[in-house]
Amino acid sequence: MSLTHLAFRTAGESHGKGLVALLEGIPAGLDLQVTRDVDPELARRQQGYGRGRRMQIESDRGELLSGVRLGETLGSPLALLVWNRDWENWEKAMAHEPPAPDENPKALRPMYLPRPGHADLVGILKYHRRDTRDVLERASARETAARVACGAVAKRLLGEFGISVGSHVLAIGPVRAEPPAALPEALNEAADASPVRTLDPEAAAAMMEAIDGAKEEGDTLGGVFEVVATGVPVGLGSYVSWDRKLDGRLAQAVASIQAVKGVEVGEAFQGAGRRGSEVHDAIVPAPERPRTGGLGRASNRAGGLEGGVTTGEPLRVRGAMKPISTLRKPLGSVDLRDGRPANAAVERSDVCAVPAAAVVAEAMVALVLADAFLEKFGGDAVAEIRRNFEAYLAYLGARGFGER
Repeated sequence: MSLTHLAFRTAGESHGKGLVALLEGIPAGLDLQVTRDVDPELARRQQGYGRGRRMQIESDRGELLSGVRLGETLGSPLALLVWNRDWENWEKAMAHEPPAPDENPKALRPMYLPRPGHADLVGILKYHRRDTRDVLERASARETAARVACGAVAKRLLGEFGISVGSHVLAIGPVRAEPPAALPEALNEAADASPVRTLDPEAAAAMMEAIDGAKEEGDTLGGVFEVVATGVPVGLGSYVSWDRKLDGRLAQAVASIQAVKGVEVGEAFQGAGRRGSEVHDAIVPAPERPRTGGLGRASNRAGGLEGGVTTGEPLRVRGAMKPISTLRKPLGSVDLRDGRPANAAVERSDVCAVPAAAVVAEAMVALVLADAFLEKFGGDAVAEIRRNFEAYLAYLGARGFGER
């Protein structure tokens, strides 16, 4: 995904040798340690009740290839590698070289039964392939490990300026959580303590029961998660052009996550059925809050964004994830070899990955926020950005009413 001031790309297949993350635009002088800043985020992505056996095989760790010297970023592109431990079981099927003439076709693990809801069918049609393994290996959500690695660096940059990004699960299947009105300050610490990353203990038990029930029936479950960013100053994003609106940029980033089909900022869907007086957030004096310009909101139904610009209130973005496409009791499909009706293929997969998707969404939100932050306060080094940021906060604190 290309951003304005940050650019990142990922490469790699689900069962290939590994995943590569390339992140450009991180300023020089950022204290960065992979074992401290990246590896814990990769581990969080692998957790969650309902994950499949693949997570018992992999133990993701980041390996830094470039962009850091002696614990500090250099301002040059960062390259990170996450090895796939399962590669040893897939060397023949995912080899880069042509197979030997006498190779057993089964060793190549071809797949000709596309799964409804997955990229299998559209991928083979678009890219003129026949074996859907050529599609599913890249379309797999395993790719998000590389995104989380990039997002961990963005989180580290934001943290230098008092901005934190966390998440929690609001629903799995039909079970909805009732989180506290005031979220914990250490949101991830509280959410990670739950096997399903929810802040409602009663709902957590019901969610796990629902996951168990779906697993017994060979089915899968989706759900809803929320990403919350605190410490965000007023003024990130813009209203002047459609592609600079921060809510649009966030929506695209979160919707790009595999299986996410809907994105909501604040209480958008609830607000659509209410009157304006019940939706908009009254403006109140808040002289003790320089990051909001000394003016706060009596509520935060807008989710920290108005007109595509941050208000200084906590940023709240929700994602709706559909159930995973691989079913142990598969839906109907077509055999691509002869066109006959057949059941869809069954790959090793999760029953529910909503808790993990929330961690991936944290990474995507952090990358967009870091991009918007650099857009507003940009510089080549952390020290330069800090001077710009502190000058902006000083301006907000000193700004009087009636000034232009």
